[in-house]
Amino acid sequence: MFVTQIISTIADCRTDPGELTADQAHRAMQVHLSCGVDVCKVRRRARRTLVEARLMVLDERAEP
Repeated sequence: MFVTQIISTIADCRTDPGELTADQAHRAMQVHLSCGVDVCKVRRRARRTLVEARLMVLDERAEP
């Protein structure tokens, strides 16, 4: 995947980017830092990817 494709894939909060690598998920979390997972599909997918890769641990109060 080209860099421009990765950026365009994670640019729109309304569109689920599909499977992400851990590196792509980390970048998506940075790009969507001010977004909430309840609204932003990119941040939601990125968080799930990082949790599944055991690179992020959610607080027990967080929604899955």
